[in-house]
Amino acid sequence: MKTWKLVSGILSIILFVIVTFQSCAAGVANSLEANGETSGSAGVLVAILMLAGGIVSVATRNAEKKGGNIALIVLFGLAALVGFTGFGSFSDLAIWSGWCLINAILAVVAMIKSK
Repeated sequence: MKTWKLVSGILSIILFVIVTFQSCAAGVANSLEANGETSGSAGVLVAILMLAGGIVSVATRNAEKKGGNIALIVLFGLAALVGFTGFGSFSDLAIWSGWCLINAILAVVAMIKSK
């Protein structure tokens, strides 16, 4: 699981940049269309939580205690929840939320496996 935490953390940090740019574009499109959607704002929040989760994942990959895994579950779980509930016309946000959900589930597996 240490290797997975390192790889998923690095990928989450890299994906942060992509999600941020897509969310900004979706937010501009939502404002120009005046459709009342908040998918761009939800995407920015998912991107920030994904960055935080990636940093925590890399920082706690060698930890013996449960605190890092609990933080990962909260960060990635909240990102998945926000993304799935607010994707609207920004359909790529469902993909990024799926990535966050996978990371949250694997953090649960890592926490159970470390007992």
